[in-house]
Amino acid sequence: MSKKRVLIVGAGFGGTKAGLELADDPRFEVTILSDSEDFRYYPTLYRTATGGKRSNSSIPIAQIFAGKHVAIARGVAKTIDRKAKTITTEDGKIYEFDTLIIGLGVVTNYFGIPGLSEYAYSIKSQSEVARFKAHLHEQLTDEKQPDPHYVVVGAGPTGIELAGELPSYLKYIMKNHGINSRKVHVDLIEAAPRLLPRMAKLTSSRVKRRLKKLGVKLYVGSAVQGQSVDGLTVNGKPIRSHTVIWTAGVTNHPFFSENNFVMMGRGKVAVDVYLQAADDIFVVGDNANTPYSGLAQTALRDGEFVAKNLRRREDGKDMKSYVAKRPIAVIPAGPHWAAVEWGKTKLYGWMGWVLREAADLIGFHDLEPWPKATRQFLTEFTDEDDCEVCAVATGK
Repeated sequence: MSKKRVLIVGAGFGGTKAGLELADDPRFEVTILSDSEDFRYYPTLYRTATGGKRSNSSIPIAQIFAGKHVAIARGVAKTIDRKAKTITTEDGKIYEFDTLIIGLGVVTNYFGIPGLSEYAYSIKSQSEVARFKAHLHEQLTDEKQPDPHYVVVGAGPTGIELAGELPSYLKYIMKNHGINSRKVHVDLIEAAPRLLPRMAKLTSSRVKRRLKKLGVKLYVGSAVQGQSVDGLTVNGKPIRSHTVIWTAGVTNHPFFSENNFVMMGRGKVAVDVYLQAADDIFVVGDNANTPYSGLAQTALRDGEFVAKNLRRREDGKDMKSYVAKRPIAVIPAGPHWAAVEWGKTKLYGWMGWVLREAADLIGFHDLEPWPKATRQFLTEFTDEDDCEVCAVATGK
């Protein structure tokens, strides 16, 4: 009996999890098509951006699937032929499938605000993180003083995480560069009336108090109108800065609109109760129009759900319907502090941080066996910078 060809486009949380679930089932021939050689562990990218190891937020895809019956292909998916059941990449390669699973993630959205794409930094990829860190160190090397303002735009989880870590990281690298007794100004700007607008008001209040304690200045209900080489315009007023980090907006991957998928609210792809956008075409994670899409836990669950349904179908059973489940939310805000919303339970402080560390360990285990997952997790407690000045100062 011929194997069912499963093509997975995108090696994020959803695609990778689906691949792992199907890898050792001899009834499937699994291929993963990714535009990167590495899996990005997004929950710790903010840590890499503030002195943590690159390997803490990046795992080679080949390492995750080592010893498993999965083919890994490198390429950027460009077009889909639904009738022929093929995906064609930017460089013209064609991949055939019987079943397609798409989990491409999202891309940055600047909402047409002038200057942001030219001058703002981002931390959504390893290359963007490296560019941001290099800027912080080079600026101190060249100017011998901190920026007038370090501005984080967007008070969702990524913005909160980055703003909470920046003050201590900046003081650390300033010390390495021989710059002492200088106050660091970190600003956090949010267009909504409060921080973390999708979470409870109590959580928003506690995180606000925590950030203020760390010295972060908060601007809520504030709209960014534009950015120039010297600063940002917010509510009609300028903020001097050469370091603006945009975490405020994302939009669905252009692959879907360019290939005539049906789009719903928030620009997400319309899917049925099996996460199908069409027969044998499944959409998972950030791309799908489900209640909690955009979160890593949701993407992992989606990938596992689709894989189990494919196995059920091969067993001659009916596929099960998707039921959305609210993930546990854990938001770090500075060293050894996090806010947790777990159903009706809410925790803030050191215990929240412990739960976040536990969540990362479990998250790595969702991708790798315990020994590898543990080694991956332990990289969270080591630092890494490419700056020669810091290397000399710390003796590393």
